[in-house]
Amino acid sequence: MTKQEQIQYWIDSAERDWGACRSMFERGHSDYGLFFAYVALEKLLRALWVKGHSRAIPLRILPLHRLAKETHLEFPKETMNYFRTLNRLADEILYPDYKRSFHQKYTSEFAEENLKRIQEIAVGLKQKLPS
Repeated sequence: MTKQEQIQYWIDSAERDWGACRSMFERGHSDYGLFFAYVALEKLLRALWVKGHSRAIPLRILPLHRLAKETHLEFPKETMNYFRTLNRLADEILYPDYKRSFHQKYTSEFAEENLKRIQEIAVGLKQKLPS
């Protein structure tokens, strides 16, 4: 697979995850919708990683802030901190505690606010990728 094909693979995969995100929100499962938004963001960062490196296969780094750092692009401190927040959020969605405290503090407004912010970041990432 060429470098451009690898970049396109990650972009296409991120688009599929955005579709899953929208589907989850439409079905009232906004927590899982946010998780798919997180995964889509991760895949866009992987595309950027491939763009900036000579080898085509990105490291299997999961925390967004670490992956973003490995792209060698400049991200505002606020965005890097938000990536850390999203890492914790994804963990809470995947591995909720037995008290279900995540779901108690979780509201549709919380989900919508975070989805909007993730989408804004994703648009910025896409602008750095070939079309």
